[in-house]
Amino acid sequence: MSKANQSLRSFVTRPYQPIAAPTTNQRYPKLTVVTPSFNQVEYLERTILSILNQQYPNLEYFIMDGGSTDGSVDLIKQYEPYLAGWVSEKDQGQTDAINKGFQRATGDYVAFQNSDDVFTPDAFANMAAAWSRHPDTDVFFGDMYIIDEQDVILEELRTLPFCAECQIYEGMQVFNQSLFIRRSLLQETGLLDESLRFVIDYEIITRLGVQAGVTFRRVDNFWGGFRLQPAAKSSTIQNVGVSEHKQIMDKYSPMLTSRWGKRAWKTYCRVRKLVAFAFMGEWGYIRHRFQLSRSRK
Repeated sequence: MSKANQSLRSFVTRPYQPIAAPTTNQRYPKLTVVTPSFNQVEYLERTILSILNQQYPNLEYFIMDGGSTDGSVDLIKQYEPYLAGWVSEKDQGQTDAINKGFQRATGDYVAFQNSDDVFTPDAFANMAAAWSRHPDTDVFFGDMYIIDEQDVILEELRTLPFCAECQIYEGMQVFNQSLFIRRSLLQETGLLDESLRFVIDYEIITRLGVQAGVTFRRVDNFWGGFRLQPAAKSSTIQNVGVSEHKQIMDKYSPMLTSRWGKRAWKTYCRVRKLVAFAFMGEWGYIRHRFQLSRSRK
């Protein structure tokens, strides 16, 4: 097992041991994390531990459960002393649950982590370090792992500095598993789009990305893990995702100022990745992505 695999598995299964918070949190932006959950007890504790084990001194954590009947509520109650709040009640789905959490948030930045996904070790510390250098940034994001049901890393998804055209014409450039957004920005522009079932993270990033003045900053670390498991939405409603992705592209592409068309931008985005990762010496990653691309055709 690789060092990264060992580190992640240990981190998301290690029992939480509270430590005394420092006397001042001024060096740490307040982070609000919301976990929407419904009948995911098999994975939920690992999500919770991936957040609490950050030992972040200025954290606000909400769990918004949709009325689970699988033991999730009993599990949540075990961690209640360390939560800013939780509910277990019928809702209108994942997006509704996240928005309810965001409405209760008081953090400087907000994030949501689904109940089968995880944060990686030191993700919050890396976020705080980036903020200390660039406090005016609106959106911070990092790289992401794809993991299996046993927390084994299957794949790496590395990011590049944000490009709105690539976000629209090529697809996801930023992933919610590795994302923090300034809360005041969401208050100004609106919360997640509750009409969507699948591409809520794609929509909010695209919506913010086409707005003048919104600043994105990539941080060179793996911040999150997206779990492949049979009940995940990515496994059960993929066709919905394709339809919604096109809907978002059609909605926001007219807001771009570039004269290039879709084909030119898709070519540019692919070449951009190749050149950037080659310049970084990531030949193994380039080869890996190329092999995956061929295998999916």
